[in-house]
Amino acid sequence: MNEMHPERSRRTRASLRLGTRGSALARWQTDYVAGLLRAAWPGLTCEVEVFHTQGDRVLDTPLSLLGGKGVFTAELEAALHSGAIDLAVHSLKDLPTKLPPGLALAAVPPRAEAADVLVSRDGYTVETLPRAATVGTGSRRRAAQLLHRRPDLRILDVRGNVDTRIRKALAADGSYDALLLAYAGLARLGRLEVISQMLPLEIMLPAPGQGALGIQCRDEPPTLALLAPLDHAPTRQAVDAERAFTYSVLSCLVGLGGGCAVPIAAYATVETGLLRLTGRVTAVDGSAQLDVTIVGPATDAARLGARLAEMALAQGAGAILAGKGLS
Repeated sequence: MNEMHPERSRRTRASLRLGTRGSALARWQTDYVAGLLRAAWPGLTCEVEVFHTQGDRVLDTPLSLLGGKGVFTAELEAALHSGAIDLAVHSLKDLPTKLPPGLALAAVPPRAEAADVLVSRDGYTVETLPRAATVGTGSRRRAAQLLHRRPDLRILDVRGNVDTRIRKALAADGSYDALLLAYAGLARLGRLEVISQMLPLEIMLPAPGQGALGIQCRDEPPTLALLAPLDHAPTRQAVDAERAFTYSVLSCLVGLGGGCAVPIAAYATVETGLLRLTGRVTAVDGSAQLDVTIVGPATDAARLGARLAEMALAQGAGAILAGKGLS
């Protein structure tokens, strides 16, 4: 645990400085967390500082080439290390599974709907999209799973915030017949009316942590204590299992990278103390796909995620991710 700076300790007891990306969705999420904090600690002052990350600034390069998830978090993590902010609010799916030394994932509030959706000006679904239709996404996970179901489709990279993507999807003269987006982002921005189909899990399993928020801070007791009431145990257990699955698969497959660059999906639910986790590995071109599932005590979330990764690797996940398919 890091040595505490006295001036930081005094400030976090009376106020917190929250760091966020500048998009409308990121600001919504940060304001939501600030509201939770004020409800838990009446009288607490929350200040918001906006950061423009590399992922927000560079919009003409696919995420898989830009550096994956870390391009949305590096500036915020640097601000945490320097003491410029006390906590950062992330879409948890954007936060790399391995955190930098000295930082902690302090709280995960209750999760929103984790599903992906299709947005199309013509109301298309995955089944009704015309042959060779163009679908936009910046995620290899989404692209690979869609190609597994519809190998005839043309996948075109798309970048930009949620509002920008909606405009591209709905433009009468646009380049896309449909776009893939997360339900949670549309719900938080009040744009559910643009959804043409909520994708069932058998077609599209979400990214680890999708629909959840991750509140990151320095590994220091005062701030950790302030954030503790915001941590929702069932959501934390579910996302811990999902992230452990992803991390364990990737750690055994040197050179594959991480984040949006690798088509790995995972989704867990917790009910009456039992955790059910499904992991999915898909070839980049959609030609092969492997699903594995495990059930166990929710208190063993990380262990279950790691065990499921072992099962996936034993059944050929490495060959799929390497583009060799299943033997």
